Amino acid sequence: MWYRLAVLPIAPSTYYACKACEADPALRSERAQRDEELCIEIKRVWEANFRVYGVRKVWHQLKREGFDVARCTVARLMRRMGLRGAVRGRRIKTTVPAALADRPLDLVERDFAVEQPNRLWVSDLTYVATWRGFAGDVTSPNVAFVIDAFSRRIVGWRVSSSLGGELALDALEQALYERDEAGRERLIHHSDRGVQYLSIRYTERLADAGIEPSVGSKGDSYDNALAESVIGSVQNGDHQATRPVAGARRYRDRHTRMGLVV
Repeated sequence: MWYRLAVLPIAPSTYYACKACEADPALRSERAQRDEELCIEIKRVWEANFRVYGVRKVWHQLKREGFDVARCTVARLMRRMGLRGAVRGRRIKTTVPAALADRPLDLVERDFAVEQPNRLWVSDLTYVATWRGFAGDVTSPNVAFVIDAFSRRIVGWRVSSSLGGELALDALEQALYERDEAGRERLIHHSDRGVQYLSIRYTERLADAGIEPSVGSKGDSYDNALAESVIGSVQNGDHQATRPVAGARRYRDRHTRMGLVV
């Protein structure tokens, strides 16, 4: 023992304190004891959500369950345990720019902050990857979303095996049905330059509903960042381990529990 103390650059008191903590865990510091308790809870949340939650989502879930913990603490403990969230996989091209001379202006300009619901809707298309290729048991890999920027709630969505205009239009129809026009003032619909959103039928339906169209610039995901963020959450957090339809429903149910549904 004295040989070890002579070789290692530690004081004898440090060595004996470490051995005492190994023999009696109650002697450890409060931080060390709390870290051990939090590690159990962090791993439980990570496992319960199909091992796809990252630091932010694990932290939010712990806060919802009443745990008083800092985000940096969750990050430190997840790093110690080797836990990490799902990483987005390969990209599938779903946006084909429409070859039109005249397009609606960008009325949003990357400012997605609104003070009440039914002021700004953002729309986008994506694919859904499941256990069996892109289709799974649903056999319909493409999904269209309409999202309210105020609460980030999905107010309209449709699943189809085709990327035709009907997919986006059906999602819009569901959003219009769910959100009554009564009391609705100026509403802006923002999307990318996909042919589905610049088609004659889609733009005419927006005009009939009294909605102002807004289109971002070409090849710039930041112009529709809110939709990209929500869709990424649905893809990574819900679709990697289960069916796409169930995943989208869970996303909406979670936002309902969080009080974000208006």
